[in-house]
Amino acid sequence: MPRREDIRSVLILGSGPIVIGQACEFDYSGTQAAKALKEKGIRVILLNSNPATIMTDPDLADATYVEPMTVPVVQKILEKEKPDAILPTVGGQTALNLALACNGAGLLEKYNVELIGAKVDAIKKAEDRELFKKAMEKIGVRVPASGLANNLTDAAEIKKNSGFLSSFVLRLLSAVPGGELLTPKKLLKRSFQKVLRLLRSARFFWKNRF
Repeated sequence: MPRREDIRSVLILGSGPIVIGQACEFDYSGTQAAKALKEKGIRVILLNSNPATIMTDPDLADATYVEPMTVPVVQKILEKEKPDAILPTVGGQTALNLALACNGAGLLEKYNVELIGAKVDAIKKAEDRELFKKAMEKIGVRVPASGLANNLTDAAEIKKNSGFLSSFVLRLLSAVPGGELLTPKKLLKRSFQKVLRLLRSARFFWKNRF
């Protein structure tokens, strides 16, 4: 792929704190991305809330912001640095979540900046289980039996048809906690109500484990 001459500066969204499910491999990938971009003469701007990373080394990026990974912070950086593109795909789930939030807030359009690495639609299809299922079915790829439940009645019906072993997850981004494995020894109603005690409303995505 030829180099795009219209991209002269890139904002890399870092991986933030090291947490379960997202570890230091994204610090490595972000670091390598920054080095590769700088080798091509592209100005690199980095946002990462975790100072204890390789990618926040002051000699790596042209401008480093150790700030909270939030939409208002990104907006301030866009106003000051005016990057041509945002690269979220080397920052793991934290960066992807932030990129979608920035798009939802209208920042990409307002500051005329594009996402590179993956477009918004591609990220949404990968993150949203319902959209992913439809995308796979559209191209003829088989996926585990699954369904969306808005209430306990729907959940019971889906569980009934999903087989011996199934699981549920909150219909949120995949890194958000809330999944639980359901076996015959665990009551569906108890599991459903346990999560509803934490959230006023939620949608659940059920799928066969095998």
